[in-house]
Amino acid sequence: DNLISRDFYLHSLKQSVTMAKLSFMILSLYVAAVSAFVTPVARTANTVAFAPKASVSFDTSLGAEDMSWEGEYPPSKVLGPLMSKMPSGLLGMVSLVLLGVCAYSCAQSGVLQQEPGAISTGSWVKWYYVLGSFMGPLAWGTHVAAWIQRKNGM
Repeated sequence: DNLISRDFYLHSLKQSVTMAKLSFMILSLYVAAVSAFVTPVARTANTVAFAPKASVSFDTSLGAEDMSWEGEYPPSKVLGPLMSKMPSGLLGMVSLVLLGVCAYSCAQSGVLQQEPGAISTGSWVKWYYVLGSFMGPLAWGTHVAAWIQRKNGM
């Protein structure tokens, strides 16, 4: 009886460590995604009393273009060199295919979960269905790209 409780304790401890790692990874990805949309704020106050004034110049001639726009929709150049040349109909079809792959993968994972013992053994997790489930965000991105191209007359 003592051996069973010790094994249960070790298993739950291992599971807690795994969940802590997973939570940290998800939180890190969330912070990275959110920080991509934050505008950098220029610091005006100097925290050091006697810091030398240094003039720093940045070379922006490495191909960085201004991607800002005015109005309802951005120009096609924000889509990059490949998708900016694709017509909106093609991007829409790509989006539908990616959405179909995502929906099929999620549905098939659901079917595999119904098998006896699949949840406890993890046999319902297939790498190709996990990969297919990642096509959902890509479908969303390509549908936004199709909208941008349609608004720009492509």
